[in-house]
Amino acid sequence: MSCIFYSRSLLSRVCINSRNHLQHQTKHMHSDAGDPRIYSLIRQGNTMFFDEQRRSGILSHKITVNGARIHFETSGNGPHTILLLPGALGSTRTDFSKQLSDFNKKDYTLIAFDPRGYGKSIPPQRTWPLEFLQRDADDANGLCMKLGLKAVSVMGWSDGGITGMILAAQNSALVKNLVIWGANAYITEQDMLIFNGIRDINTWSEGMRAPFMALYGEKYFREQWSNWVDAYQAYFDKRNGNICKDDLKRIRARTLIIHGIKDPLVPLEHPDYLHHNIKGSRLYMLPEGKHNLHIRYHREFNFLVDNFLKQSKTQSSLLKKQGSA
Repeated sequence: MSCIFYSRSLLSRVCINSRNHLQHQTKHMHSDAGDPRIYSLIRQGNTMFFDEQRRSGILSHKITVNGARIHFETSGNGPHTILLLPGALGSTRTDFSKQLSDFNKKDYTLIAFDPRGYGKSIPPQRTWPLEFLQRDADDANGLCMKLGLKAVSVMGWSDGGITGMILAAQNSALVKNLVIWGANAYITEQDMLIFNGIRDINTWSEGMRAPFMALYGEKYFREQWSNWVDAYQAYFDKRNGNICKDDLKRIRARTLIIHGIKDPLVPLEHPDYLHHNIKGSRLYMLPEGKHNLHIRYHREFNFLVDNFLKQSKTQSSLLKKQGSA
């Protein structure tokens, strides 16, 4: 009984605080790194906000994972949990604002996280070990373990798509569905020419540069973006371009690959390779889509993902009925 009383009193303070800050869409809950009740608190807290807040509210949290303070945000209180993994130097809001706000909050609980050194998971500053994407996958897995999650669907964009594939291969019991776009399992010499061609952020359009500049400031963004290109060069030089090719055959999750035909960063050979090497995967090509198709065409993208995930739920229900017959 004492635990239940403590949880309710904590949530009451959160709700009182939210009433005093209605002008802020985001509500902050700083989580104790070792408290196994955090995920239940998130769910209970969502039910206690005003209806208007619950419809639009996004909760912000920090928790210690693998020795780093990781920032993540949650939206919705539905039974189906989705983990959102951002792209290079991306964050919860720069990459997934239209998913956090627009997905049905009664059907889904969305969890978007900032990898260490990205977004609000600073400090620490971003470092770049040879297998930095494998480290991000370890952190994503660690976050799920801290939150007590048993099964999730994963949505990953670009680097986040690679992280999602590694995570799905490493922990097939956790990842039941995988949605990836703008992702690749290896890099080629042509890919490195593309990456080096965008190393200098002065060559970017103002619209592409502005969100990162606002998030990080020019110095951090300029340095870390160049470091990102160097990190991919290390994959190319020291691993023969192999990022996670060996992981693909171990992916058991139902997988949807979405690709923009006009993506200037990820040539068509990459989604084709993923489709042929992830068993049972589906490939959807968006004719006008570019690299950020989930932002530019967020309505169509969200519809595709929602339909895919609901088909998964229907198939799982049918299998359970067949098993019990």
